Amino acid sequence: MFTGLIQTLGTIRPQAGDRFEVSCSREDGKTLLSDLAIGDSVAVDGVCLTVEKILPQGFVATASPETLSRTTLGLSELRAPYVNIEGSLRVGSKLGGHFVTGHVDGIGSVQSVVQTAQAWEMRFTAPTLNALQWERHIARYIVPKGSIAVNGVSLTVADCDSEGSWFGVAVIPHSFEQTNLRYLQPNSLVNLEGDILGKYVEKLLRYPASSVTENSASRIIDNDGISAAFLAEHGYI
Repeated sequence: MFTGLIQTLGTIRPQAGDRFEVSCSREDGKTLLSDLAIGDSVAVDGVCLTVEKILPQGFVATASPETLSRTTLGLSELRAPYVNIEGSLRVGSKLGGHFVTGHVDGIGSVQSVVQTAQAWEMRFTAPTLNALQWERHIARYIVPKGSIAVNGVSLTVADCDSEGSWFGVAVIPHSFEQTNLRYLQPNSLVNLEGDILGKYVEKLLRYPASSVTENSASRIIDNDGISAAFLAEHGYI
């Protein structure tokens, strides 16, 4: 589990097969590396990777085929030149962003990057419904003022269309300068992870316990059947 608050920037280099070497030689990366152990989870551009080998200035991790198919890890020519790095959340640590699992839903792209007097306004596209890949329909989790992780950075959605196929965020100067968001250009690819709370709400709405019987466990009820009483019963009101 992560917070979406980036600790340092680094680089990632493919090794043989599906292994990657992640390096973070910056001064602000020394604290993270000093506490790193084999088996630890580290978010690299929002992707949860397990440390398999510790190097003097980084570590080695393996990405599964599923991870490679859903993320930008293997697309070096289309993503930012540096990766965002965050160590896993520890019990008792401050939670300043939102709950980020490191399980990327899919790849989005940059539409525009505009500097204003107070922030950087960035707009992204998000994958919408694909009949063959329903699980990659990230857009359904994007709502105004909701949370989203872009390359592992916890951001608040400032605006989006009704489907969530595009969304805009306002990035404060500190976040812009301390993450790889400042290296993104139109058409750059990014890793997107929707808010996990929205995923559980969706599951409950589609499969409410009161509607599942021994003979209808796979039946999805129509959203019109959801009432205020049902939401209150399940803790959402």
